[in-house]
Amino acid sequence: MQEYVINRPEKGAMDQILQKNSYNAAETILRLAWQAGLLRDEIQHLTWAQIDFPYRQIVLPDRTVPISEELVDWLADLKDHRNGCSETVVLSDRDRKPLTPQSISRLARTALDKEGQTAIRLIDLRHDFVLRQLEEHDWQYVSRITGVEAAALNLHFSKHLREKKVSTRIRREEPAQIDEFSLWKLVQTERTTPAGVTLWLTWQLGLRLEEIVALKWDQVDLEQGSLHMPDRTVSLTSGVHSVLKDLRAASPDSVYVLTAPRSGQPYDRVRLSKLVRTLLIRAGMDNVTLRDLRLDCAARTGGEDQVMAYLRKHQSVTRNQVMELLGVSKTAAYTRLKQMAKRGKLTQVGARYYLKGNVVPPERQAEAILEYLAKEGFAYRQDIARLLRIDPGQCRPILQKMVAAGQIIQKRQRYELKRGE
Repeated sequence: MQEYVINRPEKGAMDQILQKNSYNAAETILRLAWQAGLLRDEIQHLTWAQIDFPYRQIVLPDRTVPISEELVDWLADLKDHRNGCSETVVLSDRDRKPLTPQSISRLARTALDKEGQTAIRLIDLRHDFVLRQLEEHDWQYVSRITGVEAAALNLHFSKHLREKKVSTRIRREEPAQIDEFSLWKLVQTERTTPAGVTLWLTWQLGLRLEEIVALKWDQVDLEQGSLHMPDRTVSLTSGVHSVLKDLRAASPDSVYVLTAPRSGQPYDRVRLSKLVRTLLIRAGMDNVTLRDLRLDCAARTGGEDQVMAYLRKHQSVTRNQVMELLGVSKTAAYTRLKQMAKRGKLTQVGARYYLKGNVVPPERQAEAILEYLAKEGFAYRQDIARLLRIDPGQCRPILQKMVAAGQIIQKRQRYELKRGE
């Protein structure tokens, strides 16, 4: 195999080039490649909306790149210099229109040649950025901000790695803390990609990697919303159901749920694991593994049984009580309660959750109160609490809303129907 050659530019020469090309297209291209590690296509399509000046970062579709204060200031000056002439960052010096990829390469080549950097390509500037990052940070961070996969770091940059070899194994003493909000955003973004589907099936259904690579469409029952595994039947969540439905529509003739695009065969287990690992690293979840996601799924489903048992004994439950009951974070407790309500197991009234069918649902409360008052003539708050089968404290905002809407009137502690004048 031919050696992968990386030609590193001379820093002094690069500084001279940037000084000689004041706020023109060539300087913009070189700065974005050398100081932010952007690819040519990313440079061509970069917009001002993608540059987050307060947080000093460039937000790309697949990653976020932190940038130096020097580059932030330079880009801010360039934007002021342009005076809002275009949303695109890199423009032609002559007609202020976006450049073609070939023009970007030509401008970079001309500027580099003038300062004697004839062996340096535009891609070498990105590679130099990667190498400088590896000198200061671990490979997970570098992979996340550059978009270079672990396998590529091993193949092309191994002699520059501190560990000499990228390892996807994680060793730790305590369980990983899963940022459910970030993970949810990630699976929504990735949806039907191989890594995205793997995350859905692991985190939402608790499937093992070997089960995922072997999963066939004849095991998927989209009508009944279930997977028929050799040893069990797994109910699909609404999110997984939607993803599998879209995936099936995109590849109606596939035998396996996940099929490698080139070979048409099931994904290799190791390859799929690396794809998922790279995706998690790019999303900032370096310390999370598929095993962690399976355990989190098991904790959620096991936790539901505990919540149901608690409700059968105590009538209602709050988020804080679920936090204490399951030993999970506030976000996790909120998410689990919302999921149970969405699946029809619980009814939410204000900040409390009840077993489905044990209370009058919110959409029926006003109607039930009006029917009661029409029959009984008046009611106290305790009467309404018994009617709706909720805590008396929760009745106050319901009744006040109906008073404000003119549906009922309040006389001291009593509530009555509003009579016609």
